[in-house]
Amino acid sequence: MANIEASRQNVSPPIPAVAGNPIYPAVLVPELKEVIARPDRTSPLGLEQYIAGRTLVSGDTPAWSDMFVQVYSRLNKQEPFLVPAVAEPLIVWVMSGEAVVEERDLDGDWVANTVTVGDFFLTRSPTPYEMRWRSVDAAPFQVMHLYLSVPLFERVAYDVLGCAAPPALRDISGGRDTQLSHLLALVHQELTAEGKGSQLFIQGLAQSLAVHLIRNYAANEADDRQNALTGFKLRRAVAHLEEHLAEPFNLAQLAETVGMSEFHFSRLFKKATGLSPSRYFIRQRVARAQLLLQETDTSIIEIGMSVGYSSPSHFAQVFRRETGLPPSHYRRTSF
Repeated sequence: MANIEASRQNVSPPIPAVAGNPIYPAVLVPELKEVIARPDRTSPLGLEQYIAGRTLVSGDTPAWSDMFVQVYSRLNKQEPFLVPAVAEPLIVWVMSGEAVVEERDLDGDWVANTVTVGDFFLTRSPTPYEMRWRSVDAAPFQVMHLYLSVPLFERVAYDVLGCAAPPALRDISGGRDTQLSHLLALVHQELTAEGKGSQLFIQGLAQSLAVHLIRNYAANEADDRQNALTGFKLRRAVAHLEEHLAEPFNLAQLAETVGMSEFHFSRLFKKATGLSPSRYFIRQRVARAQLLLQETDTSIIEIGMSVGYSSPSHFAQVFRRETGLPPSHYRRTSF
């Protein structure tokens, strides 16, 4: 049976006939800020202490042993927060509202997706990442989190693929899948059945979800070859950055040049270079400026403009941050 308890919090209106328990973010409770550490990994239940909002309904009986499901009402605007990795495959399904959701690796570039009812996120990330969002309409932003248990996922992977270890899953951000939405709607129906939920039906839904994910979102060898940031793709990305130093940084265009999604490209680029794409771009701009300061008599203002800085003060600030010297001093010390 779902655990449904009346809420006294007057925040966003919940799904009709469903109420819940408030969850307070650490930033709103100063005394907790130092107590709650931010781990690299956490459990599905533990993850919720890092996200502001309130629980509307939760499946917490033995019938739900194969999947952990909760429905939440989120803040209309969520400031950046760290999402620790979890071992279980996680589906986040948008049930109400429309929002711009942004994700990034730690110190990486923000990648935005506009999501609405029926859109979903899928992740089994081995590393923490950051997230933030803002609603773009008046409807409450409500989502369902569903974690499939690792034992179930392993059993289904063995039955479907005959492999001892379950496959990696592709990260999906703001995707749409009619069959998946149908299964999730049935899960929500059982979650709010107030004692009428069937254990056999819930277990069948969990197995169906695991089969669907493995069939449709498993990362096979072809995916790995396509998504890997090979030396060729890295060289192409770096060459693209070098050709466009005078233009604003454009992550979408950069990822498109190597045929990858922005979020996945950002992750692999940082893994290959140690820097996020935008940080690498700044380093390239400064390196070009250093070369021009050393080898030409071009004015500092013109050099700054040639590497994309229309403001001399901004150029000087960035140059000094990266090299430890203002451009004029760097030029004098180079001769």
